Formats: sequence, C-alpha cells, structure tokens
Amino acid sequence: MQQLEEEVKQVIIDVLQLEDITPADIVSDAPLFVDGLGLDSIDALELGVAIQKRYGISLSADSAETRNHFASVRTLAAMIASNRKK
Repeated sequence: MQQLEEEVKQVIIDVLQLEDITPADIVSDAPLFVDGLGLDSIDALELGVAIQKRYGISLSADSAETRNHFASVRTLAAMIASNRKK
C-alpha cells in the first residue's frame, strides 16, 4: 500500500503542477483540503478526473463517500486499491 500512496502523491504533484513539493513533503494522513495541502474544489475536480483515467475508477462528485475518500493520500490510495480495474 505504501507504494500506491507514493504513486498517488506523485499523481497529485503532477496533475496539480505543485512545483515546489516532493512526495516526501506530503504526509499520507494529512488532509488534502483546507489544512494539509490546502487544495480547493477545482483541484479536487482535476485530481478526480486524473484518478478516473489512470486507474479506471468511476467517481461521483456529489457523493459524500467520494469526498471521504479524498480526505488524505492514505484514504485515496485505499479507495484506489479496492476499486481499480486490473
């Protein structure tokens, strides 16, 4: 799971063009929104689209469950691991 977390961190950096951040700078349990990385709703949309394309996962933007999955890198990696198409 740690390898997937590192991969998710790199996806976040690449998709959101976070030039001054490395995967080591992102704490897996830290919030992605407001505190932590401080991402916003536009970032969430871009990240959601990238994850859907990369891992073949269907996400609903209006779902409370989806919002919970985007709480941290760790929760996002867990959701990807349990839902991605092989």
